[in-house]
Amino acid sequence: MLGIHDFWLFVASGLLLNVTPGPDTAFIVGRGLQFGWRGGAAAALGVSAGCLVHVGAAAIGLSALLMASTVAFAAVKLIGAAYLIWLGIGMLLTRETGFAAAADDAPALRPVQVFRQGALTNALNPKVALFFLAFLPQFVDADAPHKALAFLVLGLIFVANGTLYCLALAAFAARAADRLRRSGRVMLWINRGLGALFVALGLRVALLQAR
Repeated sequence: MLGIHDFWLFVASGLLLNVTPGPDTAFIVGRGLQFGWRGGAAAALGVSAGCLVHVGAAAIGLSALLMASTVAFAAVKLIGAAYLIWLGIGMLLTRETGFAAAADDAPALRPVQVFRQGALTNALNPKVALFFLAFLPQFVDADAPHKALAFLVLGLIFVANGTLYCLALAAFAARAADRLRRSGRVMLWINRGLGALFVALGLRVALLQAR
């Protein structure tokens, strides 16, 4: 169908990739610890939305353009790196008083903001674009008549499976962290840890070289 082969191998490989710990996992768990189920779910859906951008890009060949064009790749890379570093520094500078208030004030949570952070950190990471470009073609025949559609179908399946896993991860983090969320100091250091992660990721993305 659509020139797709080894479908179940693709599904199994995708699940293994989804459960491999990485920055997205840390972001979802961190927001789940801070804000409970709503925060973790918003982070998970944001990450998935960012992945959808790359799926669409792979389907229409934008990822190939990023690899072929040094200027385009550098532009996306630097924009993404700048956003990650800016976000990380903001989190590192957060004060404990803000978390102390938020611990007793549930409305302080802004799911839309968490969703946007997850979506942008993923969508602006060129490594994710290169991953989809490298991974998806392995399961599509070279002479498939509708390669773009095949890429799109595989990408959507990958994102759907990943979303289910990430939502389960968010639920686990939220349930396990009920006591932790009551401590402003714990939340402060979780936030700073995520901030340091984003700064490090931003620097890594900035140094990434197109191959």
